[in-house]
Order: sequence, then C-alpha cells, then structure tokens
Amino acid sequence: MSAAFDALKKEAAGRPFAAIVGWPVEHSRSPALHGFWLKQHGIDGHYGRLPVEPTTPALEALVAFLHTTPNARGCNLTLPHKVEIIPLLDHVDAAAARIGAVNTVIKRPDGSLEGRNSDAFGFLAALIDGAPRWTAPKGPVVVLGAGGAARAIVASLMDAGVPELRLLNRTQSAAVALGAAFTPDDGRRIAIERWDDRNGVLDDATLLVNTTSLGMKGQPPLEIDLARLPKDAAVNDIVYAPLETPLLAAARARGNRCVDGLGMLLHQGRMGFEAWFGTKVAVSEAQRQAVLAA
Repeated sequence: MSAAFDALKKEAAGRPFAAIVGWPVEHSRSPALHGFWLKQHGIDGHYGRLPVEPTTPALEALVAFLHTTPNARGCNLTLPHKVEIIPLLDHVDAAAARIGAVNTVIKRPDGSLEGRNSDAFGFLAALIDGAPRWTAPKGPVVVLGAGGAARAIVASLMDAGVPELRLLNRTQSAAVALGAAFTPDDGRRIAIERWDDRNGVLDDATLLVNTTSLGMKGQPPLEIDLARLPKDAAVNDIVYAPLETPLLAAARARGNRCVDGLGMLLHQGRMGFEAWFGTKVAVSEAQRQAVLAA
C-alpha cells in the first residue's frame, strides 16, 4: 500500500489533495469531475485515484495516511469500502450513520476524520434536474436493488415524502432488511415485492429506479417489461457506464422521462469538494461533457 500512498503524495506535490478510494478504481471518473472544478475556480489542489485493497489492514493504513499527511483533505469511497470504513473513522454524521454507508471522508481542522454520505443528496438533486415534473407525493415509486446505493436512495425518497415505495431485490432477505430500516412511523409503507414480479409492480408508479449493476458494462442485462409503467412516469438508472443503458433506451422509446446515472455522480461530489477545498460549486453542462470525455 505504501507505494500507492507515495505515488499520490508525489502527484499532489505539496498541494491540498483528496482522492477516490476503491478496488478497483482505475475506471472512476471522479478525478475528471473534481479536476473540472479545481480548474474552473483556479484552485491549486489535486484529486487523484487511490487503489486500496478490501482488507482491514489496508483500510487502517488509509486512515493513518489521511491522519498523518498534512496536505490530505479527505477522500471519496467507492466499492467495496463504504461500509467497512465506518468503525475506523473518528466521527460519522447522523445521515451517514442512518444510511449505514460512507462515501465521503472529511479531514477536520483538528485532524480527525468525519464520514458523510452524499449519495442521497446526489440522487435527489439529479432526479430533480432530470425529471423536474416528478414530485415525491405524486404516487408510488419502484426501486430495484438493496445494496449500499439503494440504502441512500430509499432514505432520500422516504425523506422526500414518497407515499409508497415498492422494493425488489434478487436476494429478498436484503430487501426485507432494507425496508425494515427505512419504513417511517407515519403510516407510509415500503412494500417488499418478489423479484419475479418486477413487471407487475409497475402499475401506477410515478418513478422507477434501478440501483443494481444489471445493465452495466460487463454485467448481465436488466430484464424487465415496461408495458405496465405509466407513460408519464420517470425512469432513473444510476448506472453510468454505459450512459444510455438498455433500461433507459426502452423507457425513452415509449416516451418516459429518463434520468441517467451521471447526474448523481456529479451532484454527490459537491459535498466533498466544498469541504476539502473551501469553495462552493455547481454542476453544469460543461462539466458533464468534460466528465463524459474523460
């Protein structure tokens, strides 16, 4: 691990820096996302990639590196580290603790490390941008998947006021656990449906969200028939490689409003960047094109 840390410090060359941490991490577009803001605002900082193996000693070494490197400002976390990092941090904010996953680590002025989750914010901001006519109280929402991203998305949807959420996962026990964690006490419900019934639960839905890896480059396709999905429903696929997944292509062909996964990536980056580099930022079309070109 020391070689990866040394390489990142060399790249930063004494400048304040953050990085995307994962295993693997070479595919990440986060450096292009944050690099755009650094250049746009004339900030002499650096955002890199840091491959960290999925073991406790490797994560402990990451935490020690962030603690002891003066110009380290924090990091983003992607698979498979969002849950395992939690017990190693000095602080975890309330939203991240509730979701049970951390994707952003902020180094505080006293040198301690705080874990946050910006996925929930990023998802909702991208949804509002991409489907501005959708509103949470409008009607039922269908969510496919029950992993770390799904936890953040379900939390954001329930907090926004969705009246009913239908949750499906290939492993139903994971959906049951997720539903139990986020069902509110105000009478609204999270209904756990069978994966094999995914075509039938689309009746009267206002939004369909795919949080699974199905449809991602190198993964099996998401097999779903949209015939029963209302034409005025929005469809959001958080996959962004490819940007136009088969699900979005099918939805667009029948006239549904579509939201791709890149918007969530862009918006979730704002929380970390603003904390690390002290500058307010906004997502733009120019940034989107720069990230796509990376």
